[in-house]
Amino acid sequence: MRAIQVSQFGGPEVLELVELPDPEAVPGLEVLAVSSCGVNYADTHAAENSYLSAQALPFVPGAEVVGTLADGRRVCGFTASGGGGYAEQALIAPAACFDVPDGVSDAEALSLLVQGLTAWHLLRTSARMVPGETVVVIAAAGGVGSLAVQLAKLWGAGRVIAVASTQDKRDQALSLGADVAVDSNSPDLKAALREANGGKGVDIVLEMTGGPTTDACLAALGSFGRLVVYGMASRTAATEVPPSSLMIGSKSLIGFWLVDCMKVDPVGMIAQPLRELVGLVASGTLRPIAGTAYPLADAKKAHEDLRARKTTGKVVLTTG
Repeated sequence: MRAIQVSQFGGPEVLELVELPDPEAVPGLEVLAVSSCGVNYADTHAAENSYLSAQALPFVPGAEVVGTLADGRRVCGFTASGGGGYAEQALIAPAACFDVPDGVSDAEALSLLVQGLTAWHLLRTSARMVPGETVVVIAAAGGVGSLAVQLAKLWGAGRVIAVASTQDKRDQALSLGADVAVDSNSPDLKAALREANGGKGVDIVLEMTGGPTTDACLAALGSFGRLVVYGMASRTAATEVPPSSLMIGSKSLIGFWLVDCMKVDPVGMIAQPLRELVGLVASGTLRPIAGTAYPLADAKKAHEDLRARKTTGKVVLTTG
């Protein structure tokens, strides 16, 4: 089978199209004929071995796959090993997958795994959003951000402030229900966020950029505000946060990593929220945004565009 393999750590240039042996089914695991696999920021970190979990060479990236089982079921789920998705075939546990409803595209189904579950937990589990609160979504046109904007509105946020780098991305976030959109390149992001909230500090910020953006978001919080950090796309660390800066205003700085949900409670923290998300998409209440679909051989280009912030919505690789 064709697959994308990383044999040395580095940037997008280390993604190589190779021929590998077909995987073989074992008890509890079946071979999925992959039609599409999801591309995430975590994959770009894995390629350079800068992710939260260390990688062993060589490896095939990708944890999200959609395709067809031997019995003809079209399903979507996580790969059995947490990798191996950038390939024409992958091993999955059928019991841990969901059937893709008719009318739901590959990209829509894949968007509910890492991005959908992350958006769900950022708001429900980490930020503990309550109706009426102001929610700021950084990278609001991205895979997680576009879903977080919609879920925040659905669950009663008083105001959703979308932050994005281009006018097209800001317009997209507004079309998804954001109340106001802010340029991520604003010279004073803290002031811009507070201005968008009527001059007041915000209640919740969902942040995945890192560096000065994290610093500005923390400073924009109001009393009892919560900043939830779930990525560092800029590869730049934020300024060290002294405890006193959190005590004044009773603010919270919270980290989130979806892998911990899988470790702690795969049923309650993965399967149950996923069922809710699938139902919302099937009913038309939640609208995942399909991004660019790249051929498997163009995985390098997909990583380049993702890192350059040229993408919106769910980015996928297709095997067809």
